[in-house]
Amino acid sequence: MTDQELAPAQDEAPTITQLEEEGDVAADYIEEFLDICDIDGDIDIDARNGRAYVSIDSPTESNLRLLSRPDTVNALQELTRLAVQNRTGGFSRLILDIGGSREARQQELGALVERAVERIEAGSTEAALPPMSSYERKLVHDIVSARGFVSESHGEGRDRHTVITRG
Repeated sequence: MTDQELAPAQDEAPTITQLEEEGDVAADYIEEFLDICDIDGDIDIDARNGRAYVSIDSPTESNLRLLSRPDTVNALQELTRLAVQNRTGGFSRLILDIGGSREARQQELGALVERAVERIEAGSTEAALPPMSSYERKLVHDIVSARGFVSESHGEGRDRHTVITRG
């Protein structure tokens, strides 16, 4: 199969085979990165919800925690996506998790939404959250919806943020 056959058309959802290929390319890239940094980590690949997910964990306390800061995870995720896109020729929506950082961030976003909802329940007409990535905004939209409120993304580029209202 050629690289072009692995890449989905812009408006098509990727197949499981394509997502698995993205995960394999990403894992190779991350493994090489960890070797260069002399950091131990176990890599797990999964495909779900139209995305490839690559997780890095360590069974022992290691320098992996140095990479688990949100800004570092996002930067490494973007570099990994570029490596995948370069290899496959298609857009990648790959998600990278390092040492459980995504779960920790989801909990932080839940607390952020909770405080925003409390402000609305106390009388504010809306509550704006700080700028965040499209993936994080999607998580926020899901959390807000589950709470029975409405959210929309506003702004452009790095300033894109979520505004919550009663609806």
